[in-house]
Amino acid sequence: MVRALFAAVLLCVSASLAQAQAPGGTLDKIKKAGVVTLGVRDGSVPFSYLDDKQQYIGYSVDLCMQVVAALRRELGMPNLKVAMNPVTSANRIPLMANGTIDLECGSTTNNLERQQHVAFAPTMFVIGSRLLSKKTSNIKTLADMKGKTLVATAGTSTLKQMTILNKEQKLGMTILVGKDHPESFLIMDTGRAVAEANDDILLAAQVASSKNPALYDISKTPLSVEPYGIMMRKGDPAFKKVVDAAIAGVYKSGQIDAIYNKWFMAPIPPRQINLNFPMPPQLKAVFAQPTDSGDPAVYAALVK
Repeated sequence: MVRALFAAVLLCVSASLAQAQAPGGTLDKIKKAGVVTLGVRDGSVPFSYLDDKQQYIGYSVDLCMQVVAALRRELGMPNLKVAMNPVTSANRIPLMANGTIDLECGSTTNNLERQQHVAFAPTMFVIGSRLLSKKTSNIKTLADMKGKTLVATAGTSTLKQMTILNKEQKLGMTILVGKDHPESFLIMDTGRAVAEANDDILLAAQVASSKNPALYDISKTPLSVEPYGIMMRKGDPAFKKVVDAAIAGVYKSGQIDAIYNKWFMAPIPPRQINLNFPMPPQLKAVFAQPTDSGDPAVYAALVK
């Protein structure tokens, strides 16, 4: 039954993808509409989130705006409008598939499974999934979670990974699902779950944004190594060429250093917290040699 339902969902996504592809592809769609629609997040700090003026800002948003500038040049439309459409971890791929958004500017893992349905720009970040808990819980590894309650966010690769590891390692965990990253943190913080599983940079942002960062601990050993990328529709080489060239150009020119430091090494709105998250070695290697690979082994090998 579950397999049949999953197959039906994939069929619907594939059909939506085909329907969303206009005869001229995404470039033609944008040109005719006079607007490019970006999928953004409400609380994925520091990648894509709302500031105190209810404006969408973040590292991923800045990179997407570099793509918008390239689209304006490519289409000869200096006044091309930009629409911001909020998405969640659960609906971002369906909204891409049905044509609601043209680029997804959040914190989306590029993996081989997702590449069957969507495409990604060159990798913009490399993360490791880890556990966040209160220090009093004394959670250091996943094994420490045996028989305990864990929370992860709906629609994330981390949730799927935790579900698999829970079964494979016979941990007997109860896994709760948060509707978004802020809710997942709240579930852990209020004691309904002992730990939250998420990407390390997102956990670091949650801790830095909390009222008392000293209360929390992030596990040291990553459970996985995964790349983030700007997501777009699959099967549209003309559009992907423009997007990829824009992102690779930001890397080659060195602009990426200023953009990275702005969001990870300096105070950020709205509370002026500083994540103080130096650029990981894998990410430095990716900026030197851009890749859109969804294979985690590629990124693990970059520092060997």
